[in-house]
Amino acid sequence: MPTIKDRKARTKLPRTFSALVRQMPPRAIGDEVDYGNTREMIDRLMASGRLSPGQSLYLETLVQLVQAYEAAHHAIDTSAVGGLTALEHLLSENNMTAADLARMLGVHPSMGSKLLNGDRSLTIDHVKKLATRFRVSPALFIDGENGMSRPSCA
Repeated sequence: MPTIKDRKARTKLPRTFSALVRQMPPRAIGDEVDYGNTREMIDRLMASGRLSPGQSLYLETLVQLVQAYEAAHHAIDTSAVGGLTALEHLLSENNMTAADLARMLGVHPSMGSKLLNGDRSLTIDHVKKLATRFRVSPALFIDGENGMSRPSCA
């Protein structure tokens, strides 16, 4: 026997923003129940395929509400993650090698490995390029650990 959630997932979502608002008004997420319901609606919208303009706007609204709630209640402690670890992760997620890193930074090919091994430090220019390329805060690459201490001005 299908659950309520199963039946709900099979029902077609309205295509207009106002109809979606009538079904589930967007509001500040106050607890885990609201959080779960909002995430469920996001999942339903994402699974529905091509979104109408109204659905896209509604989805973006819900995503912003979830992001605000997660920042306050589900924040991930990244204080133990050093700049080198973050850089290695970003490279891995983007299927990039040390040589790709060197090309991106406009340095000699051997510098990519030296940076990743902690033998060389990032310059301020490198940090700016990395932050722009990966769309992250430059502060991610500046820490006191893993050979990525302070960027040099070279």
